[in-house]
Amino acid sequence: MDILTSLLAVGFAALIHASFQLSVSVLTMLSSHTIGAKRSHAKLMRLTLSFIIGTKVMTLLLVSFAALVLLDIFGSTVPQLVWACACGLLVGIGIAVWLFYYRREKGTSLWIPRSFAKHLNERSKATRTSAESFSLGLTGVISELLFIIGPIIVTALVLIGLPAIWQLVGLAMYTIISTLSSLTVWGLIGSGHSLSRIQKWRENNKQFLRFAGGGGLLILGFFVYVNEVVFHIVAGGM
Repeated sequence: MDILTSLLAVGFAALIHASFQLSVSVLTMLSSHTIGAKRSHAKLMRLTLSFIIGTKVMTLLLVSFAALVLLDIFGSTVPQLVWACACGLLVGIGIAVWLFYYRREKGTSLWIPRSFAKHLNERSKATRTSAESFSLGLTGVISELLFIIGPIIVTALVLIGLPAIWQLVGLAMYTIISTLSSLTVWGLIGSGHSLSRIQKWRENNKQFLRFAGGGGLLILGFFVYVNEVVFHIVAGGM
């Protein structure tokens, strides 16, 4: 892939990442508990912003670590078999998103075990400081790793084939775009929108989010497979 195509692939992978809702769920829980505790609006915005910074930092670290490991193993030229495996991973995760990302019940309950969901709820309820909120943001991203690992690996594979300056651009793109959903919720809360309206929107559109996330993974897998596997096979046979 050329530089522009690579950056488009990274941006699309980040949008898929942004469609996943665990960090948004934890952010709304944190906001709800903060409002329920009668803390000031300024305190609410500080805590939620610290949470988002935590998600950005952990996302940055995960993509950077994946790229470093893959670069150490394969160098800047990734074997076609690895690309094919990465595409297969995207397809598998995409199907999993369609099947069980949201629980089959009313509301926006996600796939995570109820015991862990309870732990996240208790953590968000106990959060008092910006440092605790930052830590909660780190935890939220790690908790979603089962689903975001596909976009992260493909992004890392794309990045290691780029010149150094474009690697930084791609890394920054992914980090910013992947947290757009949390940033949007933060902006809505800051502008006075009620959490009930935000939650109602999420509930009404969860099937669309499920379809978009799963479908996006399948599209990305097909796109990368054509560009990095099929194209090279055809070019090699000519």
